[in-house]
Amino acid sequence: MNPIASIPADLIILEREETNTTYKIADNKIQGKVDGLEALQQAIYKVLNTEKYEYPVYSFSYGIELESLIGKEIAYVKVELKRRIRECLLQDSRIKSVDNFIFDVSGDNLSCVFDVTSIYGETTISKEVNV
Repeated sequence: MNPIASIPADLIILEREETNTTYKIADNKIQGKVDGLEALQQAIYKVLNTEKYEYPVYSFSYGIELESLIGKEIAYVKVELKRRIRECLLQDSRIKSVDNFIFDVSGDNLSCVFDVTSIYGETTISKEVNV
């Protein structure tokens, strides 16, 4: 007997779809709700500022590994940061591509600006890491 055959078709989820409407967080306070591109920008900010494997409330696939880049050569960090950003953001079904990375080094800081193309349109995101 096939166990899936006994489950109603409307309860079977084959692909995880990200929630679009969410609480708007501004100045460390919940201030209403957002959806669309603004909700996606908030989700991107959150995932890029959550160290992977650090918090047991999140699955091992959520977040980004940045701490392991500290002290590494700048050329390596640029390549790895680009790969890690793409890897963590493309898990979101709303994101189509992550491209056009531009890096700037200032002392111990590496700034990165890149474009995210989503089902809602395009947005430019920035991320800074200590190296």
